[in-house]
Amino acid sequence: MTPQLRTPACLFLLLTFAVTSPLRAKPPEDPKQVEKELAETLLPAIKRHRGEAAVLLKHLPSGATFAYEADRPQATASLIKLPLLMALYKAVDEKQVSLDTLVEMKKEDQVPGSGILTGHFSPGLKLSVHDAAHLMITYSDNTATNLVIDQVGLPATRELMKELACPSTQLNSKVYRRDTSIDLASSQKYGLGVTSCRDMVHMLEMLHAGKFIDDATSKEIVAHLAFGDDKSKVTRYLPPGIKPAHKTGGVSDVRTDAGIIPLPEGVLLFSVLTQKNEDHSFGDKNEAELLAAEIGQVAYHYFADGTIAPPSPTTNTLALGAEGDLVESLQRTLNARMEPSPQLQVDGDFGPNTESALLRFQTAKGLTANGIVDKSVWKALGPLVTEDEAVADVATINSAVTEKTPADSLEGIPFVTAKAWTVVDFDSGVALGGENAETVRDPASVTKIMTAHLVLQLAEKSPEVLDEIVTFSERADKTPGSTSGLKAGEQVSVSELLYGLMLPSGNDASVAFAEHFGDRLSPDPEKKGHDGFVAAMNEKAKSLGMTKTGYANPHGLTAEGHVTTAADMAKLARAAMQSERFREIVATPQRATTVQSKSGYERNVLWRNTNQLLDQQGYFGVKTGTTGPAGACLVSCCERDGKQLLMVVLGSSSTEARYADTRNLYRWIWKQLADQSAQKSKAIGG
Repeated sequence: MTPQLRTPACLFLLLTFAVTSPLRAKPPEDPKQVEKELAETLLPAIKRHRGEAAVLLKHLPSGATFAYEADRPQATASLIKLPLLMALYKAVDEKQVSLDTLVEMKKEDQVPGSGILTGHFSPGLKLSVHDAAHLMITYSDNTATNLVIDQVGLPATRELMKELACPSTQLNSKVYRRDTSIDLASSQKYGLGVTSCRDMVHMLEMLHAGKFIDDATSKEIVAHLAFGDDKSKVTRYLPPGIKPAHKTGGVSDVRTDAGIIPLPEGVLLFSVLTQKNEDHSFGDKNEAELLAAEIGQVAYHYFADGTIAPPSPTTNTLALGAEGDLVESLQRTLNARMEPSPQLQVDGDFGPNTESALLRFQTAKGLTANGIVDKSVWKALGPLVTEDEAVADVATINSAVTEKTPADSLEGIPFVTAKAWTVVDFDSGVALGGENAETVRDPASVTKIMTAHLVLQLAEKSPEVLDEIVTFSERADKTPGSTSGLKAGEQVSVSELLYGLMLPSGNDASVAFAEHFGDRLSPDPEKKGHDGFVAAMNEKAKSLGMTKTGYANPHGLTAEGHVTTAADMAKLARAAMQSERFREIVATPQRATTVQSKSGYERNVLWRNTNQLLDQQGYFGVKTGTTGPAGACLVSCCERDGKQLLMVVLGSSSTEARYADTRNLYRWIWKQLADQSAQKSKAIGG
């Protein structure tokens, strides 16, 4: 459930470039030299990004630029609100709209997502068009955006962009109202809107020069942008006191930022657009946002003083899944500062061992033990150990004799990283092998097998349950970790949400189910809703003979008393897999569905299965799970020659390791079964 994180790919390049580049008071005057130097620094990171990135940087008044895929159409998310703002001021200039007009927010106008109008104000609120526009930019308010669209009309933005020679830019629909789309194909491909880096920088250059309508109008639009306070992307690492004027955007796999940054001499116009990002997480660790932040830092210092400044380690947040040189420095420093030393392998991979050492360090220093390296941890660590210790006397080391342990046996169970595992015969439930199968461990998201099992058992008794509509609450929407992507107020059927629970491992979906079914399933009249559902989970575990399992929530995020064993999980998975619908869901690679809200908007969502073994012949379920304390977990089923086995691995060292552990153990057990069958046949034949 812990989202993947990588240290920005450009970190090593930045550090190297900063050391080898001469210091200058300003960037070179030759535009080709500017582009060459920025390309040498930025392109490796941009090309390694796990997604599609486009960048355009332009310095004024020199005109020096750096461009990468600047003409490629890209999804905008909320960045399209800047072209919409310009369309509004165009309508005002043409006397079609007045900024002083009061508009009334109706119930059907309120949509979820960013902003304050839906969550903090009641229907009937009246506000001026000017204030709606200001909220649209300052808070990226989705409801305010739709109110502005009502004033100018959806086609207005597209028509203006054509006039301004911005051919790639278009607003497709109202926010969260796909049913209003004026270009369904574009909506399906790009979402709310589409643009290119070149279009965005062209608009910004017009605004900066005071050439959009007139100087006063241009300045007023820039003033709106200057109120924005989102520092998560390009502007994250700017020096204190630098006030940019910009607009950002962000939905699951899209992160965007475009604006104007003041420099000691001139300004920097920028547009950084990313789409199809593999990291969908929200927060300081998102890969696309970190990439944008590094681009912004490099660009600012390059055009401000002619240098490429390395990022300060204290501005980088690290957690499970991070990789790179900064992780190596963290590992060396933990080895040097802790007593006893954790003896971490300095490999640049922030895995469970590094996290375990970090948790111990945080506890010892009185810090919040959350396994995340933030500013407080960097401060407590002190100066980083960036190089390995000096090598001692060469002759002494080279003459040392190392005692060797005996060679590995060719027989026996394969070596695995999993802390506990078991494999059972699917038909009989008899255990065929295992290690630490009765050891209590954190289950992570394999917890959701129980969540789905309870819902489907109820549906077996009352099939109409599958057609019930689940409405997402604020609590469900704000549940951290892996997500189905639904927002508060959105609705979907039980049958579809089961896919949102099991494929992307939606923590939010598990809470929505618990709230929806808790009253009906609770075995304790004192416990209702969410808590009642958790009580039902524990009751079911008891009835299945899961004697060492306890549940504290329906999703698997680490909590006191939320534990299981490999043997218990095998019992649960075997019971759940008796349901044909459950088997169908967990064997599904991907699923798309339409969600809606009470106010009438609809949108499509796509869920992909986190279980990578489904790509291989023979595997047909069931669930992954990952947290820091749990490690990487996997419950799986496999069939060969008509025989089915079920396996549970808990606490593997990484995502990749859990699949390697599982496959190696299956190969071993299939070989054991084949040998036993051959010996039995030989005995009968003899």
